[in-house]
Amino acid sequence: MALDELKSAIPDFAKDLKLNLGSVIGNSELPQQQLWGTVLACAIASRSPKVLRELEPEAKANLSAEAYTAAKSAAAIMAMNNVFYRTRHLLSDPEYGNLRAGLRMNVIGKPGVEKVDFELWSLAVSAINGCGQCLDSHEQVLRKAGVVRETIQEAVKIASVIQAVGVTLESEAVLAEQ
Repeated sequence: MALDELKSAIPDFAKDLKLNLGSVIGNSELPQQQLWGTVLACAIASRSPKVLRELEPEAKANLSAEAYTAAKSAAAIMAMNNVFYRTRHLLSDPEYGNLRAGLRMNVIGKPGVEKVDFELWSLAVSAINGCGQCLDSHEQVLRKAGVVRETIQEAVKIASVIQAVGVTLESEAVLAEQ
């Protein structure tokens, strides 16, 4: 199992990450599609080749072709949107918020899976990318659709652990090259 491979690569000083990775994926109460779509989108957003290589095959095995593509689409569109909307929010001139975005985001309207799943994946990626405006937007859509806070928090926990594992493994790889 690739998850075991990934856990075994985590150094001893990051034992908490190893335990948390097993827990947030292995003990998740999310439905399979939500879980593995979140895992895949977050693995992509982590920018860690090792994390993506280890988690992608299991995600692919647990997702339909449509959900697999939609999770990758969530990571892609949020890579753009998180930069754009975070920048608008951080600029001190509020007039940027009144300007037309002019960016194509069609996949958000037609993601190829249940809207709730796509929104959850988008929220998780937005957590990794640190866009408060996107987090608020996706959280509001999810809450209006009846998604409970615990489900949203579970996706954020998956995002935080996958990101931390990616940062740890990539930094260790760089240090090993010295």
